[in-house]
Amino acid sequence: MTLLHRLLPFLNWMPDVNRSSLQADFVAGLTGAVIVLPQSIAFAAIAGLPPEYGLYTAMITPIIAALFGSSRHLISGPTTAISIVIFSTVSRHATPGSEEFIRFALALTFIAGFYQLMFGVFRLGAIINFVSHNVVVGFTTGAAILIAASQFQHVLGVKIDHPDGLVDKIIQIYHHLPEANLYAVGIAVVTLATAIAVKMISPRAPNLLIAMVVGSLVCLGIDGVTHGVTMVPSIPPNLPPLSNPMLPFDIMADIAPEALAIALLGLIEAVSISRAIAAKSNQMIDGNQEFIGQGLSNVVGSFFSSYAGSGSFTRSGVNYDAGAKTPISAIFAAIFLMVIVLVAGPLASYLPVPAMGAVILLVAYNLINPHHILKVFRISKRETAVLVVTFLATLFLELEFAIYAGVLLSLSLFLMRTSTPEITPMAPVHADPKHRLGDVSDNNLTECPQLKIIRVDMSIYFGSLTYIQQQLRHLIDKEGYKHILILGSGINFIDMSGAEMIVSVAKRLRQMGGGLYFCGVKHNVCDYLKRSGFAAEFGEENLFFKKNEAIAEITQRLDHKVCAVCHAKIFLECEALAAKGQAELEARSVTDIDDGQKTAAE
Repeated sequence: MTLLHRLLPFLNWMPDVNRSSLQADFVAGLTGAVIVLPQSIAFAAIAGLPPEYGLYTAMITPIIAALFGSSRHLISGPTTAISIVIFSTVSRHATPGSEEFIRFALALTFIAGFYQLMFGVFRLGAIINFVSHNVVVGFTTGAAILIAASQFQHVLGVKIDHPDGLVDKIIQIYHHLPEANLYAVGIAVVTLATAIAVKMISPRAPNLLIAMVVGSLVCLGIDGVTHGVTMVPSIPPNLPPLSNPMLPFDIMADIAPEALAIALLGLIEAVSISRAIAAKSNQMIDGNQEFIGQGLSNVVGSFFSSYAGSGSFTRSGVNYDAGAKTPISAIFAAIFLMVIVLVAGPLASYLPVPAMGAVILLVAYNLINPHHILKVFRISKRETAVLVVTFLATLFLELEFAIYAGVLLSLSLFLMRTSTPEITPMAPVHADPKHRLGDVSDNNLTECPQLKIIRVDMSIYFGSLTYIQQQLRHLIDKEGYKHILILGSGINFIDMSGAEMIVSVAKRLRQMGGGLYFCGVKHNVCDYLKRSGFAAEFGEENLFFKKNEAIAEITQRLDHKVCAVCHAKIFLECEALAAKGQAELEARSVTDIDDGQKTAAE
């Protein structure tokens, strides 16, 4: 049954479906269908695809992702970020809107879905934990500017040549300003104003859909077609048709690296949105299962004329706020959208392109989160670097490279942080009745001149090996310690390289008459050291579970003659050790006198 539930994860939540949940999911699904209708058309336009392909994606992708994902509220489908990557990638191989362009887009979707599926099958979901969310923030902010720049020609009703980058596009738009079609500009302004006003008056209302209807009515009223206003092509009243996403192998291999960028971006979006919603719903998210759900949705979708999709923050948030209880709400939304397209699909031909451009401008604006960006700038230089690098790469480089750059920089900064773990000197706090250990620098504590106690936070692995080894050498060579106790409660794991380094340091200290000791190591770390044989080499007698036991045992191994003249007296055992050391000194003095008298007599 466990295997069956892993293969068919919807069996986990199916028992929770009842009449009450179906009613709540029905309402949430209807709300979602109304919202996704204008978004899907807009996203398809951003991707360079006919409008129906955005709708097909919103019909197929959410159903598969809901059945095989782990989130109960995530709504998948076409998204702005992935749409612009699709356009950027495929436009290098084919003309936007052409049959060849559609075939390339579907092939990219299949390959990206396959990547995602394999990531999930091989349980690589934890990878996303190491990629900063600011990669997505930087990318979507840059994408918002690119999207806005691409729509100004439609809002102005002008045609520009194929631009060579963002700057060239802006320059061309500036030069074409005198040629702007005032009818197109008027329709766009009315549409944009309507969308903003509806959102301010009734935040829950489908403002984009209402704005599109108003823009269409204005266009009819002023006879926009006669005055050169371009209209959106009619949407065929069809369900998603079957498609073949396969291209010749050499072409598939050529676009595979570009598909990997789409796969990574989609996974980062989906998992981060799932976790954000789960923080409100108190649901546990399985990253690996989410990978499988997203991968299957794109693989299956590519055979049903759907291009690459991912989780949508807007639609997922609305789904949760509308009271959805189970993933059936996503299925309801897809079904309602199918019905709407079958009934009202041909009406899309009454939608003017300037009105669509205005809606896309608003979508682009909503992608920018200035409060989050300012917060990142204020709090973290490293996260600011991730955000800014991804943002600039998005504006001025190939979009898939921007994703790679952000991900690699994010991972590099993470590795840099883990390669220099916090090593904190510790000593007993005299004011504490139990002599608990505290941070030496924070509490201005006195340390033992023979036993150095340090706490290591994070892991001892190949990445942090050099730094930790340097710190230990400094304690031995510069500060002269022969006995070092490491508090290991903050050590999550020790790999083979780390264990070999520990054994090497321990052997050196033993040769010097001292020792390296561990205390409070987590059970999984201790088990690894024992199973691998490193504990035997290190010396199992040097592994302790409690600090007081460790200190009591280690202090017995110190040079007690030093204890006799030491003024620190920081351990509870110090008085007894000092007395013992004094006795050893006195015994040695008597022995020295006797030896001297014997030598004189001789």
